[in-house]
Amino acid sequence: MEHARPLPTYLVHRYHGWKATAYAENQAWYRRLAEDGQHPRAMMISCCDSRVHVTSIFGADQGEFFIHRNIANLVPPHKPDGQQHGTSAAVEYAVTALKVAHVIVMGHSNCGGVQGCLDMCTGKAPALEEKSSFVGRWMDILRPGYERVRDIADESQQRSALEKEAVVVSLENLMTFPFVAEAVKAGTLTLHGLWHEIGEGGVEQYSHSTGGFVPI
Repeated sequence: MEHARPLPTYLVHRYHGWKATAYAENQAWYRRLAEDGQHPRAMMISCCDSRVHVTSIFGADQGEFFIHRNIANLVPPHKPDGQQHGTSAAVEYAVTALKVAHVIVMGHSNCGGVQGCLDMCTGKAPALEEKSSFVGRWMDILRPGYERVRDIADESQQRSALEKEAVVVSLENLMTFPFVAEAVKAGTLTLHGLWHEIGEGGVEQYSHSTGGFVPI
């Protein structure tokens, strides 16, 4: 592939630093992970935003989380149409092959994807309405959430509410997957919804009893 180039120097230096310290000090653990395979207890579905670092937030080590990241931490509804569905494939693998005990969806503050959905749904981003827009068609998943917050007048409050709706919509869509619904019913899988406030370092969780998010 002629367009591929060597890594930037700063990344090469960081790798060698990691290999000489973190890896060298835990070499037996890494080799065990390689030989025994992965057995994560939880799947984490989070935004691909570079500011959201779920392993750091929860102090997770290698092998603890099966992580899937996408724009606005969305899970589409179950749709086995023969097309390519990266998120659905990741969910299927986590639940049916890895047998994770928890699937966690974590949204966050100041989400650019959610802002894009707001702009698209209010007519401020015509480019996202184009059929050729991958981002726009992905954000269509969140339209039901937008309908629930469209009457909020304050723009900041509306975006925050829609960020949390992205989590709720994803939880709702997870339950449309038969293997997820069966595992939840059997008590072998639990679903969790989180929202992370980047600036303050806070994390809130979805509460079914209140229908909203509460600090953990």
